[in-house]
Order: sequence, then structure tokens, then C-alpha cells
Amino acid sequence: MTSPGARAGASRPLVAGVVTALVGFTSSFAVVLTGLSAVGASPAQAASGLLAASITMGLACIVLAWRYRMPITVAWSTPGAALLASTGAASGAIEGGWPAAVGAFLVTAALILLTALWPALGAMIARIPRSIAQAMLAGVLLPLCLAPVTGIVENPWGVVPVVVTWLIAARFAPRWAVPLAFVTAAIVVAVALVQAGAPIDPKILLPRIELTAPTFTLGALVGLALPLFIVTMASQNVPGVAIMRSFGYEVPWRPAMLVTGLGTALGAPAGGHAINLAAISAALAASPDADPDPKRRWIAGVSTGVSYLVLGAASAAFAALVVLAPAAVIPTVAGLALFAAFGAAVQQAVEDAGERLPAVVTFLVAASGIQVLGVSAAFWALVAGLAVRVVLHARR
Repeated sequence: MTSPGARAGASRPLVAGVVTALVGFTSSFAVVLTGLSAVGASPAQAASGLLAASITMGLACIVLAWRYRMPITVAWSTPGAALLASTGAASGAIEGGWPAAVGAFLVTAALILLTALWPALGAMIARIPRSIAQAMLAGVLLPLCLAPVTGIVENPWGVVPVVVTWLIAARFAPRWAVPLAFVTAAIVVAVALVQAGAPIDPKILLPRIELTAPTFTLGALVGLALPLFIVTMASQNVPGVAIMRSFGYEVPWRPAMLVTGLGTALGAPAGGHAINLAAISAALAASPDADPDPKRRWIAGVSTGVSYLVLGAASAAFAALVVLAPAAVIPTVAGLALFAAFGAAVQQAVEDAGERLPAVVTFLVAASGIQVLGVSAAFWALVAGLAVRVVLHARR
């Protein structure tokens, strides 16, 4: 007869996978919806994109973890979603609208697949100085991270409880700080709906796919697809491999890029922007906390994937929550979710004194939100930062 302790030990990686999915999903789904809406998605299309990303990353987790017997987890590109939000908010609309954004997602998928088939492309991305790549990311994240600050002024009764909950949880349970902030935001939304007495159409809670035929414009390809690819590679895939290596796992690079590239391509027509190797949340499934036996932790990867599929079924409800929320409440949750990423990006951007000035220029251009020739600030930030670096290092 199996002892209770043995049963608990057997279920440990299963629970770790569920926790990984819950933390990853609830901590950043608001960023994804904000990003998709910013580049022209309707509420239904944004909900479809959330569902598509949930399904593709869930299946990718299951395939990679099962095939390679490693706790490999896949996530949507949260920095990429932040890039969409920053780009759309700054320019008002992507050249070509939502269909052009979908086209950019497909090009991003093609670039990820090309990285798997042509290693030189991955080497080119790796040659971009880390300080400049992180400075671009920090500049993209800055406007979103300001949302809690401006939200307190705009809607103090709705935003302050969310921020207070996040702060207390960050002190005592950091892993759950953003999910608990989201729970508080959901309560705020529920109270506001009750006070308003507004009826809710049950149809908006049903998951559905909205397919969009892609179009391709120069502004979307250069200003959206290329920065999305660079941010996804530099801020997710490369760190994800490093985190897995720190726990003794060598992620098979080519198969991982093939799976995530195909997943991105399949999800793009439905609105999914990009999936990639998990970075921060990867440790939840790969660490000894998931299971003392490294050979059993792959179960956590499969459990994560199954949990993402279940959460995807509720994607329409999460999207409806965002649509029905009072002003500034959901942007506050999205901003709080990005605080840690912003802090890490700033630190890595300026830690090398010799690279600091190019990084500062990159950061400022990215944060400015300028749009030149229909191309977003993220691209021009890379150009400006690399140009300044070339001039300063010309004699070295």
C-alpha cells in the first residue's frame, strides 16, 4: 500500500507544473491583452490571441517536456507583448492595422524558425551588446510601468487596493504578488459592475477563435516584427536556456526553436503574437522544489502545458474582465507585472560603465515613442544605440 508521503512525493511535480502555469498566466495575461489591443485588435480578436497563445504554448510544453524528458516550459513573450503595447500606444495604430500586426507575427515566427535552421542568425542576435538590447527593452517597458503611478491619480479607489495588495504580497510571498494583485483587481471590477448594475452577456465568456488574414507593410515588418523577434530572443530564449543550464539541463536548441517557431506561426492568424522558452517561470518547474529527483521534473513541464490548456479555456473570461474593468485598474496590474523585468533590464543596461552611454541613448529613444517613416521607436532605438557605440569605440 502506498504511503501518504509517497503519494505526496509523486504528485509534487504535478503541483509544481500547475503553480508554474498559474503564476505565468495570471502575472502577465493583462500585458498580452494590452499589447494586442494597442496594435489594433478588437476585444474579440485580443481574446482570440490570448486563447491561441495559451493553446500553442501549452502544447509546446507537453511536446518538449515529454520528448526530451526535461522540465522544459514555454511561455508567451511578455516583453514582446509590452513592445506591442508601447508601439501601438505611441503611434496610435500600426501601419496596415491589425492585419499588418498579424503579418508581423508570422514574420517573427519565420525568423524564429530560421534561427533553428540557420545558426548564424542566432549568432547575429547574440552579437548585439546585452546592454543595448536590455536598454531597448527597458525603454519599451517604461510607459507601461508608469501606469500604477498615473492610475493612483486617475482612479485612486480602484487602483490603491491593487497596489497595496501587491506591495504586501511582495514582502511576504513575492512569487504570488502579481497574481494576488490581479485577484484584487477582479474584486474591484466585480464591485464596480454590481454598483453599475450592468448586465453581462454570457456569450462573451465563451472561448472563440477569430482568424485574420495577414497583410504585410514595411512599417509593421521593420518596426514590429524585427524588434519583436530581437526582444523574444534576447529576453526570453537566451536567458531561458541559461536558467535551464543552471539546473543541470541542456535544452536542445534547434528542436526548441522549431517547436516555438511553429507554435508562433500556427497561433499568429488567431492573434497569438509569439511563444518562446520560459525564462523567469522556468525555475518553478526545473528547480529542486519541483522534485528532488532531476529525472522526474519533466512531469512538471507536462503538467504546466496541460494547465495552460485549461487556463486557455477561460481566456474569454479573462479578456471580458479587462474590457469591463474601471479606468486604470488593469493597466496597473500590467505595470506591476513588469516592474521586475524593468528593474533587471535597467541594471543590465548600465552595469558596464564603458557601454553606459550607448545604452542610455537606446533607452531614451525607445522610451520616447517616436515614429519615423512608419517605423516604431524600438527599431530606431537599436539603430541609435549601435551608432553611438560604433562612434565611441571606433578607435578600440
